[in-house]
Amino acid sequence: MYVDLMQLKGWLIKMGTTNILIVGVGGQGTLLTSRIIGSLAMELGYDVKLSEVHGMAQRGGSVVTHVKFGDKIFSPLIEVGKADIIIAFEKLEALRWLHYLSDTGVIIVNDQKIDPLPVILGIAQYPHDVLDRIREGSSKCIVIDALSIAKGLGNDRVLNTVLLGVLANQLDIPIEVWLKAVEENVPSSTIEINKRAFMEGYNQ
Repeated sequence: MYVDLMQLKGWLIKMGTTNILIVGVGGQGTLLTSRIIGSLAMELGYDVKLSEVHGMAQRGGSVVTHVKFGDKIFSPLIEVGKADIIIAFEKLEALRWLHYLSDTGVIIVNDQKIDPLPVILGIAQYPHDVLDRIREGSSKCIVIDALSIAKGLGNDRVLNTVLLGVLANQLDIPIEVWLKAVEENVPSSTIEINKRAFMEGYNQ
């Protein structure tokens, strides 16, 4: 896919720093998502910084990635209340990190429940009103069942590119640039299904 980046740079409205917080659990594809966003921003000529914070190292542990891009980025970490967008791969993780969202920010929530260790051990309960509390605490909340969409495409591992498509619909960057970033960062054997997943999310 050919994209005239110089033409796009002239077309894009120059923005200040964009802060995107990506939260989820191990094995959901959060890190690949952050790298695709970072790759896209670098290709457009922005200064980019990523910071990955892992909880439990194994699959199922909490994973948080800070992605910042703009004309000049000095710190890789997003401050509390400064995230323009939060992408949450699991709804309890969304609630846990909601205080990072700015007053005018957008939170994108995958409507999926993954029990954390305290719930598995029976020493805590999974809240029944997670989505209600997220909606009450945010100015704009987008909820999508990305896992079901991914399964419908035949591969539940592409739920991350479904969510990436939802994100793309919130940013003023041409879809061709997003698709190019997806192509360049996913395994070659999965390019087509990841592009389909991206478009499913984009068109929600």
